[in-house]
Amino acid sequence: MTYSLLQLAKIVGGEIIGDGACVITHVSPIQNADSGSISFVGTAKYQKYLSGTQASAVIVTRELAAGLSVPALVVKNPRAAHARVTALLHPAFIPEPGIHASAIIAQSAVIAKTATIAANVVIEEHAVVGENAWIEPGCVIGRQVTIGAGVHLYANVTIYYGCSIGDNTIIHSSSVIGADGFGFEFDQGAWVKIPQIGAVRIGNNVEIGACSTVDRGALYDTVIGDGVKLDNHVQIAHNVQVGAHTIMSNGVGVAGSTKIGKNCIIGGMAGIRDNIEITDNVMITAMALVSKSLAKPGSYSSNTPIDDTQTWRKNSARFRQLDEMARRISQLEKKLKE
Repeated sequence: MTYSLLQLAKIVGGEIIGDGACVITHVSPIQNADSGSISFVGTAKYQKYLSGTQASAVIVTRELAAGLSVPALVVKNPRAAHARVTALLHPAFIPEPGIHASAIIAQSAVIAKTATIAANVVIEEHAVVGENAWIEPGCVIGRQVTIGAGVHLYANVTIYYGCSIGDNTIIHSSSVIGADGFGFEFDQGAWVKIPQIGAVRIGNNVEIGACSTVDRGALYDTVIGDGVKLDNHVQIAHNVQVGAHTIMSNGVGVAGSTKIGKNCIIGGMAGIRDNIEITDNVMITAMALVSKSLAKPGSYSSNTPIDDTQTWRKNSARFRQLDEMARRISQLEKKLKE
């Protein structure tokens, strides 16, 4: 694909400095850009590369646009503009519609004519696959599952019975949607399995990374809101509700019946306990343990930073003494007041 810088500016809503007629054919990182490419610089950290870049044009903020030797596309958010330009210059592959001869599809299933069903896919009774959906090899779609328009399931995704996937959602390989939640009750010396009779409802424009799991609800559905983005190896337990446009990095685990608000950012390896509520617009930093509800927007952290082992052990011992030290300080403060 080929665009002029002026065409790109009209599409992403930016202002041009320099030659708007320059031709752009691909994107490149600013460090090793070449002729015909467009690169972006979003922060001053990479500003040093602008003076010597071989790119035909760059995407920058107004603060970084002064004194450039190449044409520039000036926007408020260079990273977002770069993403949109990349999608234009490097469009995604679109498969030919049709059903592979090796696919196994129940007679009661409803498959849109524009859908693509690849080799060895299994689609069970009364499932529905929407327009322009792309189901890659080895996927299993359970009975009474609904797959929306434009959904892309990468190879070997499994969708258990009764779940629904919204329009334009992407689920990467080996993820499982709708497995039983971890529900057991100890009785008479053994664990009794609690039937998980809910399902999973995933909204529109969601993306779920590889090897992630979203468990079905015990009594009511697990819900993933519109625009949510989950990284690889994320675990969402039964009955969890995740608000629209929340994003979770690699390895996050959310325990059962927790409610997470809209527009939250959850860092890698964070753990969130069960039966709590996190309000909208919360940021949780990497490896934090969330053990209580968070009612106010803002940034939250826990855990301790890495240190040499000897120092860490000393500090760990001090942590266990904090409660006693706080009590003693409180007593001393009372005596001082007296």
